[in-house]
Amino acid sequence: MGVYEELGLRKVINAWGPMTIIGGSLMHPKVVEAMAEAARSYVDLPELHQKVGARIAQLIGVEGCYVTSGCAAGLTIATAALVAGTDPGKIARLPDTTGMKNEIVVQRSHRNGYDHAVRQVGVKLVEIGGGRSTLRWELEQAIGPNTAAVFHTYARWTFELPLLLPEVVESAHARGVPVIVDAAAEVPPLKNLKGLSDIGADVVVFSGGKGIRGPQAAGIVLAKPEILRACAMNASPNHSIGRPMKVGKEELVGMAKAVEIYVNQDHDAVYEQWHEQMAVIERAVADLPGVKTERTEAMYSEGIPATRISIDPAVAGIDAASVGKALAEGNPSIRVAVQRNALLVVSQFVEKGEETIIADRLRQALRVPVGVR
Repeated sequence: MGVYEELGLRKVINAWGPMTIIGGSLMHPKVVEAMAEAARSYVDLPELHQKVGARIAQLIGVEGCYVTSGCAAGLTIATAALVAGTDPGKIARLPDTTGMKNEIVVQRSHRNGYDHAVRQVGVKLVEIGGGRSTLRWELEQAIGPNTAAVFHTYARWTFELPLLLPEVVESAHARGVPVIVDAAAEVPPLKNLKGLSDIGADVVVFSGGKGIRGPQAAGIVLAKPEILRACAMNASPNHSIGRPMKVGKEELVGMAKAVEIYVNQDHDAVYEQWHEQMAVIERAVADLPGVKTERTEAMYSEGIPATRISIDPAVAGIDAASVGKALAEGNPSIRVAVQRNALLVVSQFVEKGEETIIADRLRQALRVPVGVR
């Protein structure tokens, strides 16, 4: 029995995405090996932080990097860095931001549950725009003497919501204000690792345990060295607001190895495998009554192949929600995104061979005997 089976848990096949609730992603075996080796020795943690950050920055081609205990932790620490800087007195007072620049401007359409990570520093979010768009003058007028930064969510669902990142950067920088970007799940594509910094964002934060396939409890903050020095002072092992967001030596070493593997892999071959896996699943359900497939993209990132399986309950005799529930409650549990009248199946984290299991279970849930094609 495996460790999960011993605890009475079923294996999960991830055809959903890099969701924290099911464990993010699976680490490359070499990442696990590096973390195991790191666990066998003591080390000067601040020095390791610096060395790992420098190594990751070199691999990506940016000025600097700081490893955190996840993307949300990175947002908290980076916000603290921009509010309190390296001033020991201000750092000690957080989340009391009295007398500091303590306003973060954010487009209303970019608000989401993850902005808790920014707000817990003690700042005030200054909302601008409407539910679907923001005008440039609204951003320009919202920036004032108490503005510490502009916060921008870079995710697939914001790509067509004005204001776009280049405009935000231009307007903020014209007024001497930095821009923080939450890009948690936006790797892949590889280009985003360096590209968002190249656009001019002062702080870009990625999850380490999603597409990069590092430790789930890890993230990376990309920024200039002076911002990263402030991040370090506002983070563990210092006694500051970031103290609870501790990154262990194992996660630090694992994150460096994961980035090394990710940037050097054959990305075209990876995408080809994803498309081949989607084709297997599509062929398995193509002939079923009331079922239609459409190749599309994942909802959480750009360019990740996915298949939308639309189900007409009047013809198929079952609705999409019931099929999704049957997949999730089986053994192994198969997790997919359940939409109103469809399932969205994503191949990014489907291990080789699991696409066949998904195909058979889909046919079974749709009341076709297993193995019948």
